[in-house]
Amino acid sequence: FPTRRSSDLLRLALERGIAKVRVSDIAAAAGVSPRTYNNYFSNREQAICALGAQRALRIVSALNDRPPSEPLAEALVHAMVDDNDARGEPDKDVFRLMMCDESLRGEFFKATAAVHRPLADAIAGRVGMDGTADLLPGVVASIYEAAARASTIYWLRPECAQPLAQVLRQALTVLAPVASALEHAAPEHAAPEHAADGG
Repeated sequence: FPTRRSSDLLRLALERGIAKVRVSDIAAAAGVSPRTYNNYFSNREQAICALGAQRALRIVSALNDRPPSEPLAEALVHAMVDDNDARGEPDKDVFRLMMCDESLRGEFFKATAAVHRPLADAIAGRVGMDGTADLLPGVVASIYEAAARASTIYWLRPECAQPLAQVLRQALTVLAPVASALEHAAPEHAAPEHAADGG
């Protein structure tokens, strides 16, 4: 679903209230017909929260694009932080709406949780494991997802003046030993390139 203007849609929901956002508004924000909208979403909450899934999928794509020789810990930090740097500081009110509004919260977490498997697969691919058959890539993906969620909740506090990217980087840097442990647990024949070239 081409929600190129999801941020506009979220701003509309913030200004009007979720109940007053119409199907025609959502379809117009996405640049599609209301019929196409109905093929993708069962309710307005699901459509509004598509932005969360978009951001998560960009992280997976960014991780897949990182140099194969880069340590997993560094690749994950770049993939999860650079998107925030590139797009500028997110709107706190918009994020608060998605994460705290009762009518949206469930759909927001459902949308982001749906990206767990692609993230686990991307992590597994970097260390020569199978994201479905092996336990540890999914565990590491869950830990990084939890850190990102905790960072966002911390950043949403009124007294937090740090940019989200800075908060996220602080949290993810602490997790470097977790990513390194996964690389060491990978089969020798599938060890990442940086382990072989000393990078």
